[in-house]
Amino acid sequence: MSFDITERKQAEDVLRESEERFSIAFNNAPIMISISKLEDGTYLDVNQRFLDTSGFSRDEVIGKTSIELGWVSEADRNKMKEAMLRDGRVVELELGLRTKSGKSLICSFWAEMIMLAGQKRLLSIAMDITEHRAIERQFIQAQKMESIGRLAGGVAHDFNNMLGVILGYAELGLMRLDPANPVCANLQEISNAAKRSADLTHQLLAFARKQTISPKVLELNETVSGMLKMLQRLIGEDIYLNWRPAPTLWRIKADPSQLDQLLANLCVNARDAIKNTGQITIETRNNTIDAEYCKDHPDVVPGQYVHLSVTDDGSGMDKDTVEHIFEPFFTTKDLGEGTGLGLATVYGIIKQNNGFITVNSDPGEGTTFSIHFPRFETIESQTPVEVIAPPLARGEETVILVEDEPAILATTAAMLEMQGYTVLKAENPGEALKIAAGHVGHIHLLLTDVIMPGMNGRDLADRVQSIFPKMKLLFMSGYTADIIAHHGVLDEGVHFIQKPFKFPDLVTKVRVVLDGK
Repeated sequence: MSFDITERKQAEDVLRESEERFSIAFNNAPIMISISKLEDGTYLDVNQRFLDTSGFSRDEVIGKTSIELGWVSEADRNKMKEAMLRDGRVVELELGLRTKSGKSLICSFWAEMIMLAGQKRLLSIAMDITEHRAIERQFIQAQKMESIGRLAGGVAHDFNNMLGVILGYAELGLMRLDPANPVCANLQEISNAAKRSADLTHQLLAFARKQTISPKVLELNETVSGMLKMLQRLIGEDIYLNWRPAPTLWRIKADPSQLDQLLANLCVNARDAIKNTGQITIETRNNTIDAEYCKDHPDVVPGQYVHLSVTDDGSGMDKDTVEHIFEPFFTTKDLGEGTGLGLATVYGIIKQNNGFITVNSDPGEGTTFSIHFPRFETIESQTPVEVIAPPLARGEETVILVEDEPAILATTAAMLEMQGYTVLKAENPGEALKIAAGHVGHIHLLLTDVIMPGMNGRDLADRVQSIFPKMKLLFMSGYTADIIAHHGVLDEGVHFIQKPFKFPDLVTKVRVVLDGK
């Protein structure tokens, strides 16, 4: 007797092919897939991506639950159960997972109930989004810092204009009164307060990357060595300053005064984190950043860097504090003990010099600030040192002064006139052009604000110089503008004075420009 089993064979072949396709898809899927018992979550099968990501072997996983493995926390497991009971499925639930080695992951999780061999099973899919979330956080942080930077720069510019008026009139008053006059003491206090306020706005400008800088090719070890005595005085005798320079170090290009400011801020911050006695370590070394590092730090460019670190053994910080420390006015100190601008200034200086900074800190474990400046390789001649004219030098030249803030126009004109200059005042570029076109005689200097309605200072200078080709130029502003500066670095040969300026600084700068070639 014989039976035709063709159809059965065909059905078996189709089933086998289907199982093979499923097995191939299951084990080669780029996401984690698992099948578990519905009632207790015991794993029945997991794919290769699950094993690769979790670090567990198949023998360790099968027959165990996610809780037993430590793969999922009890709290997250309860979230999954609640979603299954409420909706009959889990869709894009964000969970924290922990690998066999203890590494924390963030995953997006899906789960569906399926029938397998007549039994209800749970099919789970998880996608590792740890890197995605890290990049997203960095992007949001960068956007936040950029917005704060714009605000800080704008606020500093407006404050500088007002401080310029206060400082100017206070100094003019001091110069016109007998020093024995009791009003002089009041004016001096006004002047001192304005100067301290101006220092705060300069810190804001540093954070906003609008500060005027004069970068030079530097040996960082020499720069830091020259600061050690000053830094030791800042931190006090109870704290040991440990200096560890690299034997050989690449050069960088940065503003020396900004490096002084940066190290002073970091050391003062470290001192405040050390309650009594302790140690601050400053260290340098060469470092090459590769593409792998940049995957977790999207704002960093691969290349060769000079690494500068400042480490303290103080109180340390939690993660939430670290996320905010570079924001202006954020401080962990008591009221009246700090402005919250020290680390914001550090951040701005590093960004302005094309570097980057990272922070490693834990409560009770101290803090390390790691700074990277790009290696400078091109040999350049150093910028000639500017010859400073004698302080408070007088002059007889004619200056056309252009400033759209009437109070600043008046005080600046009064300062120049006190030193013997003839001042032609203009409240806007249009008025300045009319004055220049109708002036009989020579105009020796144009002193103009950078940002003004209708026309910027650079364009105005070009127009006025077409009438007086030998006229010298001096720009002023509450912050540097891209019109005369690229990312805050002044073009060679362009003269600039930062608002608010003191009387001696203004008249000295004017004399330097007029006497220059």
